[in-house]
Amino acid sequence: MPKFLHGLFAIVLASTCAIADDDIFLNTDVFELEVAADPQISPDGSQVAYARRSMDIMTDQPVSNIWIIDTDGGNHRPLLSGERSFSGHTWSPQGDRLAYVTNVAGRGPQVHMMWMDSGRSGALTNLRHAPGNLAWSPDGKWIAFTMFVSRAGSALATPPAKPEGAEWAPPVVVVESLQYRGDGAGYLETGNTHIFVLSADGGTPRKVSSGDFDHGGRLAWTPDGKSIVFAANRQDDWILDPMEAELWSLDVANGKMTQLTDRNGPDFAPTISPDGSKIAYLGFDDRKMGNHSVQVHVMDRRTREITVLGRDLDREIEDVRWAGSSNRLYITFDDFGDKVIASLSLRDKIDVITRDVGGTSIGRPYASGGFTAANNGAFAYTVGKSTRPADVGVGRGTRDTRRLTDLNADLLGHKSIGGAEEIRWKSSADGLGIQGWIVKPPGFSPLKKYPLILEIHGGPFATYGPHFSAEVQLFAAAGYVVLYTNPRGSTSYGADFANEIHHNYPGEDYDDLMSGVDKVIARGYIDEKNLFVTGGSGGGVLSAWIVGKTDRFAAAVVAKPVINWASWALTADMSAFGTQYWFADMPWENPEAYWARSPLSLVGNVTTPTALLTGEQDHRTPIAESEQYYQALRLRQIDSALIRIPEASHGIAGRPSHLIAKVDNILAWFARYRNE
Repeated sequence: MPKFLHGLFAIVLASTCAIADDDIFLNTDVFELEVAADPQISPDGSQVAYARRSMDIMTDQPVSNIWIIDTDGGNHRPLLSGERSFSGHTWSPQGDRLAYVTNVAGRGPQVHMMWMDSGRSGALTNLRHAPGNLAWSPDGKWIAFTMFVSRAGSALATPPAKPEGAEWAPPVVVVESLQYRGDGAGYLETGNTHIFVLSADGGTPRKVSSGDFDHGGRLAWTPDGKSIVFAANRQDDWILDPMEAELWSLDVANGKMTQLTDRNGPDFAPTISPDGSKIAYLGFDDRKMGNHSVQVHVMDRRTREITVLGRDLDREIEDVRWAGSSNRLYITFDDFGDKVIASLSLRDKIDVITRDVGGTSIGRPYASGGFTAANNGAFAYTVGKSTRPADVGVGRGTRDTRRLTDLNADLLGHKSIGGAEEIRWKSSADGLGIQGWIVKPPGFSPLKKYPLILEIHGGPFATYGPHFSAEVQLFAAAGYVVLYTNPRGSTSYGADFANEIHHNYPGEDYDDLMSGVDKVIARGYIDEKNLFVTGGSGGGVLSAWIVGKTDRFAAAVVAKPVINWASWALTADMSAFGTQYWFADMPWENPEAYWARSPLSLVGNVTTPTALLTGEQDHRTPIAESEQYYQALRLRQIDSALIRIPEASHGIAGRPSHLIAKVDNILAWFARYRNE
């Protein structure tokens, strides 16, 4: 056993009554997990091509291969595999070819084609940037895709000519755009995302969109193959209005664009009915709230008349697709922590088909996953549960769904994996009903006392649910009872519940969390001297807020937080959004409002040993946020540590070793302050 694992394993073994290593979930098991994602069902509904994601222990990177399986469960086999990753796979309308994206040495990601009859593949492009959102024309002759196109950046001064052979410093970069960096991308190249069309036989792609605007997201061809419907924000001040988007129709032959929708709010994710008469899409009226209920809209292509569906659902609908006919749709939305697939008729009747979608978010138990539909109404989806990452499932317009794969049976079938136990309580603030889940350690006995970890989700407009989480499982394997919850502000409970924190975050969500801790303690198996708290992003905000409000926790780990809302608003990669939707005024107009909600304002109260954990390349909640809090704690002589993860952006756990390092360091910090 490597020396760096001894400490953690010692904690695990001491806490689980000597349960053998083979019987519990270990940090190195992260490298062995497999996840089914992006299940693409064939047009005739007979096969599913899906991304089988795994972790390469030698490169420390996720790898995505494409596998295929018949919808009756037979002929499960690899389709595209090897050292490279494959993504973006999509069937031709005839089901005879599969377009996909993979890297080519020296040329970056390129569009490729596989001919299903022969199994032969070949590259179709030689692109400078990565293609995305591949979409076939109805006749199978063309592939549309989106791609970034660079253009010349700003320049103020012309540098003098350097002598031949001289080695000068790189030239200065002049920034004149509000949007100049992005989390995971770093400092951005000047340019925009455009729409291209490519012959399915290969050749030179042709750019068909125009203007200094971004054209991304789902592309929907009209049945005659003459136009593409898409969503874009093409107003002059688009950078300052980040939520705005309208539907547009693009004439492929001449590039003419026709605006189809016009309202204050986003319209997006268009999909055209099989008979070509209707466009279904998602959207909402923008009220500058933190959360909006997203509804399905159906436009008559001839009259432009729009019908709104799902008004009474009060949920954020995340995807919409035609269910094999022009009279019925499939939709997905989050509901009480579950991700749901439902049938939606044009008469606005909703029938829930399944609530077990999920399992693609490995790190923490977020609701996740998706689906695609065939021409005959069959659909394929990612099916998950709290004890398993996502597998491939299929269904067809009824509640009769079935799972086709069990990718992790070999790894997890013999291990003690804690299932998520639902728990509900009333908030001490106002009696608001709150939902959460408990995961118990291996060998749990209600007659014993266990330390508790309160784990808080980010967002803050997001939702946890009864889904697999490697981090939660590792916490439980180390002997902790884990409580994770959806306090007010969480999605999947309706817009009113989510907007309880509108211009009030953090606020009474603190009371929701503390009431949950009290609820678990009341069960009698928690050691009140050993309460711990952690969370990331929005959960980091609340973790820091908690230790400023109470000293009941033995230690805390605050991951990638916002500590000072004013500094965050002017340094993060989403300043246009944060200043308009999460606050009523700009920081210089009402600094008191920003300060009153900043955990830094409470740092004078903190006595809890608190570690900060952050990615060094985080542009969403920049590392300076963590550094402010760390230095403030040190100036106050509070036990603290700053845990920096090199090369990591906001998604700290993007690489397997980073996920392991995150959990190991949280557990090590808590172990330091365990009261025996």
